[in-house]
Amino acid sequence: MVNLIAKTPCDGLLPISLGAVTLTEVETGPITSISPLKGQEKAVSDALKAAYGTAFPAPNRTTAKDTARLIWSGRGQALMLGVAPQIKGAAVTDQSDAWCCVELAGAGVDDVLSRVTPIDTRAMKRGHTARTLVQHVSVVLTRTGKDRFEVMAMRSMATTLVHDLERAMSGVAARG
Repeated sequence: MVNLIAKTPCDGLLPISLGAVTLTEVETGPITSISPLKGQEKAVSDALKAAYGTAFPAPNRTTAKDTARLIWSGRGQALMLGVAPQIKGAAVTDQSDAWCCVELAGAGVDDVLSRVTPIDTRAMKRGHTARTLVQHVSVVLTRTGKDRFEVMAMRSMATTLVHDLERAMSGVAARG
């Protein structure tokens, strides 16, 4: 019988520190996609608020309470991190093994991201999120602090995501 060993998406790739910026893997806990059914948006948001203390997020925003976080991930959908919700009136799908999540932190993160993403991350405030690209990789990018971002991508793109961010980090570190 074969012994399978569970590995994280960025196993052996992280952490990386270059200049003032670090790139580390984030342990999110369960990741669940929640898409309210037609006409159920308010009921689902109210149910999330009652059960987990946090409502369904507005577009390009996140909400959080204790270990439960909801990240807007597209029209009519959000990703819930940290808990596996039991919600009626929504399509709910476990996506825990489908995503990789990394944190980019330190002075200069906006400079790093400006090299690889088409959006102006300096305009993002804490709790703002965007569906965008890191080079050619589709990501969910969330500002979690002044000099801190979480970047979520499909697990199959983890190596490419780390490579692209490391190259951008290297370029910024070389300037300084």
